[in-house]
Amino acid sequence: MTTTPADTTTMTGAALAAAYAAGETTPSEVADRILADIEARNGVINAFTDLDPDAVRAAAAASTGRWRAGQALGPLDGVPVTVKENFARVGIAARAGVAGNPAVLVDRDSPVVERLTEDGAVIVGSTTMPDWGMLSSGVSSLSGITRSPWNPEWTVGGSSSGAGAAAAAGFGVIHLGTDIGGSVRLPAAWTGTAAFKPSNGRIPLDNPYFGRSAGPMARTVADLALAMTSVGRFDSRDYTALPPAAIDWTDLDTDVQGRRIALHLDAGAGIAVDPEVRAAVEDAAAVFADAGAEVTVLEPFIHEGILRDIDDFWRVRFWRTFVALPTEAKARVLPYITEWVYGGADVNGRRVLEAYETFAELQRRTVAATENFDAVLSPVAPMAAFPAEWPMPWGFDADVQMAHIGFTLPYNMSGQPATSVNAGFTADGRPIGLQVSGRRFADLETLQLTAWYEGRRPASAVPLFPDAD
Repeated sequence: MTTTPADTTTMTGAALAAAYAAGETTPSEVADRILADIEARNGVINAFTDLDPDAVRAAAAASTGRWRAGQALGPLDGVPVTVKENFARVGIAARAGVAGNPAVLVDRDSPVVERLTEDGAVIVGSTTMPDWGMLSSGVSSLSGITRSPWNPEWTVGGSSSGAGAAAAAGFGVIHLGTDIGGSVRLPAAWTGTAAFKPSNGRIPLDNPYFGRSAGPMARTVADLALAMTSVGRFDSRDYTALPPAAIDWTDLDTDVQGRRIALHLDAGAGIAVDPEVRAAVEDAAAVFADAGAEVTVLEPFIHEGILRDIDDFWRVRFWRTFVALPTEAKARVLPYITEWVYGGADVNGRRVLEAYETFAELQRRTVAATENFDAVLSPVAPMAAFPAEWPMPWGFDADVQMAHIGFTLPYNMSGQPATSVNAGFTADGRPIGLQVSGRRFADLETLQLTAWYEGRRPASAVPLFPDAD
């Protein structure tokens, strides 16, 4: 039976490659279908900062030719992907989500884009992000508001906001984002998709800094693993990169019998966990326990001062960026971000050093608290999706200090791998994300445990994505 283009928008990357190999469909047919879907729905969703249909069709046509000639570059050849705006692409201006930022043009693609291109993936476009990536929403002075495909009144989260929206909408199979405090896991949690923040340095970056990772988002864990076969390859431009490793990312089989699993329901800081979110995470832990895992409650290991210190440091850092802009450009930065960075304007050097030292302290606390477990199960965020117009989960109060990332931030600072996978829904239908965090450098094991849960979660936790009619 021939696969129709309409069918292909919901297929995994591996299924698409198999269909290409069998001649059941072509990358060109798939690209045309996705572009038509984007034209029909993206006006509301607003997932892209750059979208060039002619370039997409040209890349898809080249892939179609390779498959027909039996010369496909690998399992990603012809698979539609997106990349966050802050992944540099030759010829594509980037402003980090900020209307007042000067356009940055590069003469070489970022490592992520290079790997995807080398493997023949079809880059559909660059996706939106909030100003400087410092909001957990889809609100941007450059792009406007990115909205959830589930319900345009809901946020998609951030800062990989367009990536989350594109994944949930089916505007491609794999979507690359970046994460310094939860920026791929949070949008995954609020859009019902899956995300992987690998060990820091596992995916090379050309602009690395402490705590920052790149990571894929997709509808399935298998597609996260497929992405890693490409973007997880070494690149010398990242001076923090982990050494090359022979990891079979597609080997997702595992058993949880006897595994030591922690259940972490109280971060110790930030917003209290919503009862519906807590119940979904407890239910997920019960799935592990029923299969023979040893589930133990993990007590809080951070406090409010840690979130305050890191927020203060980030305010100072981006105040330095903001103050360098011309006066007219400053006026075009999102008002919430302008107010937020002003909190770093008069911080003295001693306070900056105190805040900076907290990064290492959080790293120490996280490793010490989790080293005796194979994985930690927790909420990704203490709440489900909030209104799309809000810059942060609490609304517009810029004095609140990162009160929503008590579960995600620790693993950015420790460098440990962590995922998000859908574990349920609120009574009004908003997705709830389960975070699975792993041991240091245990990237494959963390993906395996996430895939194990994905395959055994109750039907009520399986997303039925809002695809085009």
